Amino acid sequence: MSKKNEHLWYGEGVKASEAFDEKMEEWEERDWMTWLKENLAFPFKVIREEDDDDAYFLEGAGEAPFRLGHIMELLGLEDDEEDEMRGIFVRAKEKGQIGYVPLCDLEVKPKSDKNFWPVMEYDVWFANRSIE
Repeated sequence: MSKKNEHLWYGEGVKASEAFDEKMEEWEERDWMTWLKENLAFPFKVIREEDDDDAYFLEGAGEAPFRLGHIMELLGLEDDEEDEMRGIFVRAKEKGQIGYVPLCDLEVKPKSDKNFWPVMEYDVWFANRSIE
């Protein structure tokens, strides 16, 4: 987690590393698919803030839907679309097209949106999880 986001889960007088470790323990026990189904309200808008695809650097790739920096509408979770390296996938709509995007690449704006915290928790957990 970046230093700018550390304050999101820590109370007054609590060491940041201890509070983060406690939160990670909670998240490690969580059934993310079930929890997200219970805590997200579809549809909602997101922006793609991450993209591992090397094709992004090819000419014209940024104009294709579902790319880095694009705003899209999430329609639902894909139960069958989860893998160890890219996490849970979501069904998204952009420019009339339907596609599938890793939830860990997305951010909800503004922070006041009720879907902000569930997506943020998943993103932070996913980025910091241990892969065995």
